[in-house]
Amino acid sequence: MGMIKKSVFIVLLLLILPLFSCSTFLSEKYTAEVPSNQCMPVFPDKNGWYGGDGAYSISLDQERTLWLFGDTFVAHEEGRKDRVDMDVILGTTLAISTCSVNNEFKIQYYLKKKNEKFVSSFGENEWLWPQDPFMVNSVLYIPLIAVAAIDKKGELFKFKITGHKLARIKDFSAADPYKWRVGYIDLTPAIPPEIAAFATTSVVHDNYVYFYPFYTYSKDAVNILGNILARIPVTKLDNPTGAIEYFTKEGTWQNNLNPARVKVILDACVSELSVRYHAAEKKWIAVYLTTQNKGDKLFYQVADEPEGPWSKPKALGMKVPEVDPQSPLYDKNNFCYAGKEHIEFSRNKNLIVTYVCNSAEDFEKKTSFLRRNLFLYRPVVNNINY
Repeated sequence: MGMIKKSVFIVLLLLILPLFSCSTFLSEKYTAEVPSNQCMPVFPDKNGWYGGDGAYSISLDQERTLWLFGDTFVAHEEGRKDRVDMDVILGTTLAISTCSVNNEFKIQYYLKKKNEKFVSSFGENEWLWPQDPFMVNSVLYIPLIAVAAIDKKGELFKFKITGHKLARIKDFSAADPYKWRVGYIDLTPAIPPEIAAFATTSVVHDNYVYFYPFYTYSKDAVNILGNILARIPVTKLDNPTGAIEYFTKEGTWQNNLNPARVKVILDACVSELSVRYHAAEKKWIAVYLTTQNKGDKLFYQVADEPEGPWSKPKALGMKVPEVDPQSPLYDKNNFCYAGKEHIEFSRNKNLIVTYVCNSAEDFEKKTSFLRRNLFLYRPVVNNINY
């Protein structure tokens, strides 16, 4: 999700937690080292790209993987050591990666330009954040959250969620993604306003596309906070109004979202995660970053079906260093989010996961920690055995 938004779904939960005392930090140049003989994702600064969050991925074919990033730092100059005075694309940017014959990871960022200015990959005059893409009958769908800036004095977050869309791409065979023809499906009329993030993760299964929306509801003595389960028949994707079903506490599906009956599937309370099927184990695995302690730990849960029941959360790997006061990467304003698996690269019992760390300090400040340090606000890759 995007940096500028400081996601109301995640960041608000993080910012209200007590901040640790600041420890000494030694500024370091960011370097992206590519592992040899292992096609492991890595995100170097090049092609004008200097960091973005989100990092959703999907295999387009046997050779190409599509990557989607939220609000992105960009510059025409190569070799920048910081982001001071750097522009930010509000919206979505993308990249395509391949694995070479020597099993080396290669990535090409495709930054869109209009009148020599970098612009979002999707939406001409809209601010659109990416969510988890999926494919049905060889058609690529990219869920997007529509956002509008607000200028309200005293507000912590200078934005509001205004809608939800699906970008539909029927032919993505061209090597240059800006040669793809993109159509849009408006999901907004079909989604209740209490759902801030609908396609937090997307799963195609048994003629349905399943989603795990982040849902917050507090009214009439009913209080809900967590990730619920929704689905759309694949035959209704192009006209989803009235076709979205929600999973209930009774284990049934109903077309309207009833707060008293809807079931919280995952207590993750996140706007980004992954749910992926691991065929070798015949299990579904959910991966996400906790919202507690400023996002200090990755978790995973396991189930036999998308509906669950899901196992209790287990920690995945070590504590996130960017929010660990004992780490040289720590700063009191750091927070982390956007944990997810990239099954295109996972092997056996090893999950390839990413997360992103951000700063609560005002990014517009030229000397802010985020602008001075390139290691923040980019996908951090981990290869973790579970």
